[in-house]
Amino acid sequence: MAVPKRRTSRTKRDMRRANHDKINAPTLTRCTNCGEVTRPHRVCGACGHYGGEAVIEKPASE
Repeated sequence: MAVPKRRTSRTKRDMRRANHDKINAPTLTRCTNCGEVTRPHRVCGACGHYGGEAVIEKPASE
């Protein structure tokens, strides 16, 4: 059975473990119809467009 020849230092151990806890900010894009900031590959919540087509009918602003 394999046994480590040298003890792993606290620094090396912590650097290895740190990669699992990274938090990335979500990717954001602009809607091609209204310019609102949205997540990619999702229907725009402001205007209801996706891929240049109206997918959800939104009521007109009063």
